[in-house]
Amino acid sequence: MISKHLHATAVIADDEPALRHHLHQALTEIWPELEVVAKVEDGRQALAAIQQWQPEVIFLDIRMPELDGLQVAQQLSAMDKIPWLVFITAYDQYAVTAFERNAVDYLLKPVNSKRLAATCTKLQQRLCSQSHDPVQELPDVKLLLRQMQQLSKHAIPDYLNWIKAHRGKEIHVLATADILYLKVEDKYISVYIKNTEEQLEEYLLRSSLKDLLQQLDPQQFWQIHRSIVVNVAAIDKVTKELTGAMLVHIGTVKLPVSRTLQRQFKTLKT
Repeated sequence: MISKHLHATAVIADDEPALRHHLHQALTEIWPELEVVAKVEDGRQALAAIQQWQPEVIFLDIRMPELDGLQVAQQLSAMDKIPWLVFITAYDQYAVTAFERNAVDYLLKPVNSKRLAATCTKLQQRLCSQSHDPVQELPDVKLLLRQMQQLSKHAIPDYLNWIKAHRGKEIHVLATADILYLKVEDKYISVYIKNTEEQLEEYLLRSSLKDLLQQLDPQQFWQIHRSIVVNVAAIDKVTKELTGAMLVHIGTVKLPVSRTLQRQFKTLKT
């Protein structure tokens, strides 16, 4: 059980502003007495913040510019005061398995509140115990990397489960399963989902369609046009006109299918 009155300090290191903000807000609700003294976006800033603030805890993203999370962990052993370490990762199960074998605490992106609460409980137990030593529990980074490489040979491709997209001045984290379709619009990709009132909402994503497609599950997302990708699960029906033109229907929206990509629908009834 979490003691909301146990005071401690922490640093959050993650290169994504939306996730830094989300984690900070979640920690404020779960553990109000945990004071986040710094939020940084790369490994070098993380090391500087640890030196400056001497926090008890650091939430450390694996993938960051400058120095990544594992490189930061490797350098912690040389410091006078070593914080308790929690990795944040978007990696697939193979990396999680490696973390568990090395007794490293971790959080998967997007961070789940129930899992975060369990992590906070574990941190409080360690902070209150005299028998645990952060130095002794630092991960063997070389072993961790080696295990991750070995396990990744048999891993399922790590496709995106969520994306960051803009709506006005706000940044939203959207589950890919909720996306109806994506459409290239000038320098952006428009992302369409339905809200709780079944109304279509548009979000903007700055990315190339080619790069995004490499990160989406091809069994779930089909490119039907050079500028359009659809979530197969969202398709209501497919129709073919006398001219040979094919249309994908998602609600009241009709999306054209290029002739070269119509082969994907051969097994579907039109």
